[in-house]
Amino acid sequence: MGPDDDSFDPEREEGREVAAEAGRESSDFLSLLPHYYRGEVGQMSTGVSRLDLTVDWAIGLLAAVLALSFATPDSPPYFLLIGMLALSILLAFDLRRYRSYDATRARVRLIEENVFANAFDPDGAVHREWRRAIADDLRKPTLKVSRREAMTRRLRRVYFPLQSVLLVAWIFRITVFVSGEDWLETASVPGIPGTVVVAVVLGYYLALLGVTVWPTPRQAKGEYHDVNPGEWKDEDEE
Repeated sequence: MGPDDDSFDPEREEGREVAAEAGRESSDFLSLLPHYYRGEVGQMSTGVSRLDLTVDWAIGLLAAVLALSFATPDSPPYFLLIGMLALSILLAFDLRRYRSYDATRARVRLIEENVFANAFDPDGAVHREWRRAIADDLRKPTLKVSRREAMTRRLRRVYFPLQSVLLVAWIFRITVFVSGEDWLETASVPGIPGTVVVAVVLGYYLALLGVTVWPTPRQAKGEYHDVNPGEWKDEDEE
């Protein structure tokens, strides 16, 4: 098509609806689908990498805080409290990234369930309106998992164990690490008495524990949970 060729006009209906023809013809649609699928998988892989990066930051932070807090007896124990606060901030970043990743993964799984699974074993599409569901989500993207469920899942998998390590280290630091000191005095922060610090830390930890163990209705896909293995997969590999 030359620069003076005006046969294609994006303002006209046939120009605006050029992709609709691919949606009506199965051959054109199946030619377009792999390109879209690769794009979604690439976006999902990017989401996983961002989640892994946040976890790496959290583990690195944990190691640094432990090293600083136990370097010498004079190291202030509130370094561990700063670590708890920093982990909470990283959890806030992680939640948004996890919810974005889950939204992309949901679209990928719709394609895998209704196209590729049906191609390998033509047993019918799992979701009758899967194409409409993907189209609606592309027009108006929405997060599929609630903030509460995302927080519960990320706490269970990553952040609650890390916070527990910091809590145990903090208790050890204010009680056993330095002998001959009153542990409440050791737990104090400049300007804040030890009793207040202990109450806040334990209250915060109990709140995290409540969010972690509180049952929530599952909205994320989570196919790998509570699924019996098939004949070709060993239970020990779960």
